[in-house]
Amino acid sequence: MNCIIIDDDKASSQVIYEYVKKTTSLTLVGSYHNPVEARNVFTKRNDIDLIFLDINMPEMDGFEFMKSLDNLPHIIVITGDGTYAARAFDFNVVDFLVKPITYARFCKSVDKTMRYQSKKDNSAQAEKEIFIKKGTSLVKLKIKDIIFIEALENYVTLNTNDDRFVIHFTMKGMEEYLPQGLFLRVHRSYIVNKANILAISEGQLDISVGGQSKSIPIGKSFKDSFLNDISVMSR
Repeated sequence: MNCIIIDDDKASSQVIYEYVKKTTSLTLVGSYHNPVEARNVFTKRNDIDLIFLDINMPEMDGFEFMKSLDNLPHIIVITGDGTYAARAFDFNVVDFLVKPITYARFCKSVDKTMRYQSKKDNSAQAEKEIFIKKGTSLVKLKIKDIIFIEALENYVTLNTNDDRFVIHFTMKGMEEYLPQGLFLRVHRSYIVNKANILAISEGQLDISVGGQSKSIPIGKSFKDSFLNDISVMSR
């Protein structure tokens, strides 16, 4: 994830700089002490995913900086004044860090940002459209409309609520292609769309297809990873 630092406090900026450098999920694009300079750079690029932003700065404070941008990336606010927290979250910032910032607290904010980004990426990919050959025609299909995928010898079937497409593809290839936040491999022969799971019982799950319930087996070797990927609430 590409990031920049905007903080006129050089000592604080250096701390964040060192934290970013030892965090493998982050790539530092630039560090700025002047928010106006940072804004001029940011508006010319489209590859910055995260900004570590100070609030108290001369010429343009952090709130003014955020207001000046049409498309905000993920923002983690860094400040020495905790009273700004409520106002900061009005801008949908990911997190609010009060100086002095420990590396452990920094990592927690970065992990939270990565989860937000993953959900954003999955949502965007789910809206993607692909064209599937059916007979002599090409049919447009949204990724999110696929309910489950089933292995069929050297082919796979993509099943929607009202159609079924057979394509020459592997299950491993489908597993790598589909957004992991939406689709789960539950069996050697099945991948399912999580949004359509109705119930889970011992060794199988029920999924909604065309208004009806279909049972799909859960393979023993996939059970643990499947249960880890879904949210389970117990009494």
